[in-house]
Amino acid sequence: MWAAGAVLAVIVLASFASRDDSVPVLAAVVSRSTIRSVISTNGKVEPVRNFEAHAPIGTTVKRVLVKEGDQVKRGQLLVELDSANARSQAAQALAQVRASEADMSALKQGGTQEEVLSLESQLVKARDNFQTAERNLQALRRLEQSGAASPGEVRLAQDQLSAASADLKLLESKQSQRYSRPEIARVQAQQSEAQSAYSAAEDILGQLSVRAPFNGTVFSLPVKLGAYVSPGDLILQMANLSEVLVRAFVDEPDVARLAAGEKIEVIWDAMPGRVWQGSVSAIPAAVKLHGTRNVGETTCLVSNQDFKLLPNINVGVTIITAEHPDALTIPREAVRQDDSAPYVYRIVANELKRQNVQTSISNLTSVEITGGLPENALVALGSVNSKPLHDHLPVRVVH
Repeated sequence: MWAAGAVLAVIVLASFASRDDSVPVLAAVVSRSTIRSVISTNGKVEPVRNFEAHAPIGTTVKRVLVKEGDQVKRGQLLVELDSANARSQAAQALAQVRASEADMSALKQGGTQEEVLSLESQLVKARDNFQTAERNLQALRRLEQSGAASPGEVRLAQDQLSAASADLKLLESKQSQRYSRPEIARVQAQQSEAQSAYSAAEDILGQLSVRAPFNGTVFSLPVKLGAYVSPGDLILQMANLSEVLVRAFVDEPDVARLAAGEKIEVIWDAMPGRVWQGSVSAIPAAVKLHGTRNVGETTCLVSNQDFKLLPNINVGVTIITAEHPDALTIPREAVRQDDSAPYVYRIVANELKRQNVQTSISNLTSVEITGGLPENALVALGSVNSKPLHDHLPVRVVH
């Protein structure tokens, strides 16, 4: 009986002696890698240099010489609208310009050619009459002194000279001041109005033949041959797509992290695996409501040499706010924080050692360590059985 009890006691003591009180933990090794701090968001592609053609008047589509996706050259004719009515209006406007030019010429010359010639003839006759009346008066005054002419004859000759002088002055005034100021203003206004109407008609004619203003890609062509278009209807859109603008919508908390020149990466669901590179060209000047989000709109320039990124598509945008190659990094969950400083639990001889660390950039998965830990050090991430970690805790690493 006593022997059996002794055996049982030995077994119990052996079980206690063999019990392992260490806490199972997950761990990670401090290693070197490239770490990036990023802002992930969405955006929309826009052309940097865009051209839109709109119908200047109501007319029909006479010719369509391109299709969507075509690469076009500067000056190339793309679409031609019917211009018959516009040409008629331009001809009428030109006739008004010619008439106003004739009126202005008459204004400068003192009248039409016929009026000028008639006035000059009247002036010649009036000058002759004035000279004749002047000679008659002088002759009668000499005769009056010798008693050969009466005072009445002299007075009559004076009256005739006065009348001839008045006629001459009137004609000379007509020659120098043929038109009054209101008449001059009216003719000038008519000329200006006629010229404006003609310029407008010529401008409309020019818009009816849509030509490429630069080398680019036709990306919108909503019209069809023979279709009627109303004034203002969109005819065509084209752009130089070798470089596009991506308008990225950055949530308000991340706006302060933006800076001009930061690298970006763009992805498009329609082309999985493809990444386009670019850079931030402008940071937001204000935060505005976009759907349900308060965002700052930042613009980014992206190279698009193969023209695959199309205007108006929605894309994913990653803005790289910082990137450090060959940095010491650990998983984000290994870093803890209290009021003093960030720290980790380093595993040394199967025991936790609290170690303060200095950190730099971080992302959703990793943190850069700039001080406090050497490369290849082992740090605890957390316990498997949810027990809290603390300094000097015995642990065992599990995988």
